[in-house]
Amino acid sequence: MNQPETTTRIAVLTVPDCPNAPLIRARIAEALQGRTLPVEWIEVNDADEATRQGMTGSPTLLLDGIDPFAHEGAAPSLSCRLYRHTDGTIDGAPAVADLRRALTASGLSETNGTG
Repeated sequence: MNQPETTTRIAVLTVPDCPNAPLIRARIAEALQGRTLPVEWIEVNDADEATRQGMTGSPTLLLDGIDPFAHEGAAPSLSCRLYRHTDGTIDGAPAVADLRRALTASGLSETNGTG
């Protein structure tokens, strides 16, 4: 019997037509290294929902309901979110290496079990 690799819940919060949704989708797929794990895509339409969901800009990644890239004092927001990478560049999604670290910290093994 195949057991799930992790019980970590992966959710991505975006506003409708978020221009960075395809970027974070591709980076999550790359970070998962070929594993197919469920990712819940939640479209947030208003400020009250952003507050309830814990969205501090679009896209926001949540692992078990926690934003691993949160900055202290960040307010709920429907605005575009920017992520700073270790090389100093900034764009609309976490870097693949940062996603891998966050996924590993949440309990997902680093290898995909295929050798």
